[in-house]
Amino acid sequence: MPERSRTLLAFAALLVFGCAWGATQPLTKVAVSTGYQPFGLIFWQFFYAVVLLGAVIAAKRIAVPIDRRHLVFYTGIALIGTVLPNSFGYLAAARLPAGIMAVVITTVPMFSLIIALLLGNERFRLSRSLGIVLGVSAMLLIALPEASLPAAGLAIWVFVALIAPFCYGIEGNYVAMQAPRRLNPLAALWGASVIGLVFITPLTVVSGQWIDLFKPWQAPEWAMLGTAIAHLVAYTGYIWLVGFAGVVFTAQISYVVTLAGITNSIVFLGESYSPWVWLAVALMLVGLSLVQPAGKLPDAGEAA
Repeated sequence: MPERSRTLLAFAALLVFGCAWGATQPLTKVAVSTGYQPFGLIFWQFFYAVVLLGAVIAAKRIAVPIDRRHLVFYTGIALIGTVLPNSFGYLAAARLPAGIMAVVITTVPMFSLIIALLLGNERFRLSRSLGIVLGVSAMLLIALPEASLPAAGLAIWVFVALIAPFCYGIEGNYVAMQAPRRLNPLAALWGASVIGLVFITPLTVVSGQWIDLFKPWQAPEWAMLGTAIAHLVAYTGYIWLVGFAGVVFTAQISYVVTLAGITNSIVFLGESYSPWVWLAVALMLVGLSLVQPAGKLPDAGEAA
């Protein structure tokens, strides 16, 4: 493929998959609007992933190893990659604007870097540390000023929402350190979804958080399905883009996710934000530019 066409395709994919990822925040806001609780939402998220991703795996004949080591890995991904972060994320999403949630989730690279530094997997660099400081400052600008959030008493939910990206930061380092060799990422996600479904089902029933979808669907039910599809499209697209354009280029998807999440929330949910939030967004984007790995789109063949 010519270099110009390759570059255009990479940027188009970055935009499409980033927008799909950014759509999950306003869709989640709609899904929790009727009071649906986390375990019920997580159950259906796993269910949709098992069915939809299972169809892709079957069509592509992707092997899913089920020995002890792989099952332990799937379990770790299910718990720290979905059950824990989504439990807190759904609780926060029911109370915070979707655009705020889009900014909060952008802290994932910062948490990943902090954890990697603590584990000795990354070297200390002043510029990347400054990026973390800017990210923290952005969160404080959202949580502390009284005029930044639509109602009093919501600041605590910003910190609850931060538990989700913290878990994702742990997950990223866990995958980097513990992922079995040659394990297809789609197989890993499907295996984690199956384990997660087995784990969450009894919790959903016992806690009384079961969501009955065997009834006429309204906006929240469609939003649940839309969130699952958008997540799978974004995840599989992300994996493809890493192989096509490299990790460095693909890391820039964080910018698209943030801006798409805010834009979708304004357009479709009618949200508006205080100047404090917009200043926080600016600081977060600058912080992201500092914590992201440096580099450029590789030439054809470099990322293969």
